[in-house]
Amino acid sequence: MGQVVRFAATPVGRVAFSVTGTGPPLVCSLGWVSHLGQLWENPEYRRFVEALSREHTVIRYDKVGCGLSDRDRVDFTMAAELAVLRALVEHLGLTRFALLGSCDGGQIAAAYAHAHPGVLSSLILYGTCARGTDLAPDDVRRSVLALVRSHWGLGSRVLSDIWFPDAPAGLTATFARVQRASASADTAAALLEMFYRFDVAELLPAVRVPTLVAHRRGSRAVGFELGRELAALIPGAQLATLDGRMQPIYAEGGEVAAATVLSFLRGGNGNGAKGSLTARELQVADLIADGLTNASIAEALGVSVRTVDSHVEHLRTKLGVRARAQIAVWARLTPTR
Repeated sequence: MGQVVRFAATPVGRVAFSVTGTGPPLVCSLGWVSHLGQLWENPEYRRFVEALSREHTVIRYDKVGCGLSDRDRVDFTMAAELAVLRALVEHLGLTRFALLGSCDGGQIAAAYAHAHPGVLSSLILYGTCARGTDLAPDDVRRSVLALVRSHWGLGSRVLSDIWFPDAPAGLTATFARVQRASASADTAAALLEMFYRFDVAELLPAVRVPTLVAHRRGSRAVGFELGRELAALIPGAQLATLDGRMQPIYAEGGEVAAATVLSFLRGGNGNGAKGSLTARELQVADLIADGLTNASIAEALGVSVRTVDSHVEHLRTKLGVRARAQIAVWARLTPTR
């Protein structure tokens, strides 16, 4: 899948965006700093986007101030971020779409959902929190910002270690280079300070959009308890726990993460397949989610392995998925017990 980058005018500056795939639109706010060109060279990131693009028109954009968007920026506020998102939506002529936000992009997405509930079909918040001040103690936040401003090379490596704990040195070094290519030291610090400053806690109880909160169980950058709190504050929100410690949604178990998002979007768009499954197929889906093999399921249900194989194939066809992991994700997000 190729990537074509285009530009749209906004009150804050020109924003760079890319559109891939076909189907219902899914707008993605990538979080802190990003670079559409650099990220597309990452195979894990590209596979994640391609998975989403098989069912949706995926729209990704760099914040103004970083990546391929205009680099000159002086307004680092929620109002500015919402103005960019509104201008992009208007430029693309979107009247109804799903919105996915990662890190501070999740806070921006939540604020947009609060202000424009009628245009969103679904809201997905990944690896984010209600209050940026909860990310770290005051002295740690000040130290990180000072390091980024004074020595962006070292600061980018420290942040890479936080986002990719226990990762090979080559992986953290690559991510550090992407960060430095995405923004200048001053802009990176201003955007990170903006993340620390954001607080959407009071808005969340009034969000009236079908919402999925996905979070890494072992995230060092944004603790799992912050994601759990976020989900608890949004009426009816579902919480999906992803294994691993790496913060970027594509970096660890990207296939499962994409399946989680797609499964929710099918339900959020009113296209969930639960009603079309038989009682036995629902039972098999539950057992797959519990980690049982086809042979173990056959033994538990008192049927042949060939019968279970048939049920699994029917599940794949009806849910529009290919992997057992995707069936398991669907079962977790659509309780059947």
